Amino acid sequence: MNNNTPLSTIASGTIARPDITLPIQGPDFQRSDPALIEQLRGVSSATASAMMHRMGIRQTFIEGPKTAQPGTKIVGSILTLQFMPQREDVASGIAQEYSEKYSALWAVFEKVMPGDVLAIQAYGDPYTGCLGEMLITYFKAQGGVGIVADGYIRDWPHVQKIDLPLWVRGFTPNYASQSTLFPWAYNVPIACSRVLVLPGDIMIADDDGAVVIPRQIAPEIARHTLEHEDWEAFSRMRLQEGGALLKYYPLNPEGRQEYEAWRQQQNPE
Repeated sequence: MNNNTPLSTIASGTIARPDITLPIQGPDFQRSDPALIEQLRGVSSATASAMMHRMGIRQTFIEGPKTAQPGTKIVGSILTLQFMPQREDVASGIAQEYSEKYSALWAVFEKVMPGDVLAIQAYGDPYTGCLGEMLITYFKAQGGVGIVADGYIRDWPHVQKIDLPLWVRGFTPNYASQSTLFPWAYNVPIACSRVLVLPGDIMIADDDGAVVIPRQIAPEIARHTLEHEDWEAFSRMRLQEGGALLKYYPLNPEGRQEYEAWRQQQNPE
């Protein structure tokens, strides 16, 4: 379009649309072994975050989304949904054939498998209701275990009755494309509150927040973090008994020796 294109041309929908086929679908991805997911259920988001930080992977905490149901926890393989800014010649206004029903918002739910966690890139926009009651109902019925959205959802009075763990920025009366965003792609890399999330990564989310574990290092995280939480349980016990802080948290050599003896008593084989 040049500077002489009349505004009426844009409004009438006669302007040429870019050669883009929506929704954009990423390739199929591999989910982690259910046995590994089960191992990670014993790992907190705090411990996972700390362990990855020591490994040099520091951008894993999805800041912003908070649990909508305190006391819940999820662990599962991630599938992704990406919202992008609307542009009148692509996904809104004159391109009316791209309704939400034929967008990534509907398509991603056809890819849900039992145990999945849905992660959503939505820029923390309070005017975009990423999901509502019906889609969340469907997600749970397909076996999805939880949703982490860098954005807002709608229909909260009804959604809270579905009893699906959610980590969101808050609630809004708006539907998904009512404002400045549009559901663009699914099963693609996303930026969830400035954290890179790849399809097939693992999400751990609890009352401390949501943390992403890269799929390829998840077995190592499970191995090390379970040991970490084991010695923390020992340290907590000793501190409750009045033990010395410098000895038991973190364990100094003497405390470590005592822990190993305690651990052997707990697991004699």
